[in-house]
Amino acid sequence: MIARTAAPRSLLPALTSARILAVPAVMALILAGADHDSAYTWAAVVFAVAASTDFVDGYLARRWAVTTKLGSFLDTTADKLVVSGALIALVDADRASAWIAAIIVGRELLILGLRGVVAADGTVFPPSIWGKLKTNVQFIAIFLAIVHWGDDLGPLRIDEWAMLAAAAITVVSAVEYVARFSSALSEGVN
Repeated sequence: MIARTAAPRSLLPALTSARILAVPAVMALILAGADHDSAYTWAAVVFAVAASTDFVDGYLARRWAVTTKLGSFLDTTADKLVVSGALIALVDADRASAWIAAIIVGRELLILGLRGVVAADGTVFPPSIWGKLKTNVQFIAIFLAIVHWGDDLGPLRIDEWAMLAAAAITVVSAVEYVARFSSALSEGVN
């Protein structure tokens, strides 16, 4: 019985840590992509593995019923670091729009601040379906921007369409969170 409870307590933080540690590797590979043929391929592989640990981590935490406030905070922080780091490198490599990156990273900072305000009151800040959808669409869009496959699909490439979708869902998610927790922002204001 001890081994069974010890595994979740060590595996889940390890998955989150692996996701955080993947950030500089993904960034370095994207930035090296123009000079090395296989760098974008390796960046896509490392990014895909890092993104998949988010799903595995969440699934196992729920299955083993070992969710904690710290684990939830670290998990969402790891997601934000993976997304932000990859987007910054993609903008530098001219594979993502700076405007879309600013929208996505700006939303992440806004919600991180909102989480802090809500947590200060002792309120739990559970993820919404929009937040989960946002993360998955961002992961897909970033993966597509890294691999940069195919020709134009109308006026844009498939990865550019995916980035637009990610930006739109990111905005909807931000509006939903702000609307849901707006009372925490207005407390103490006359």
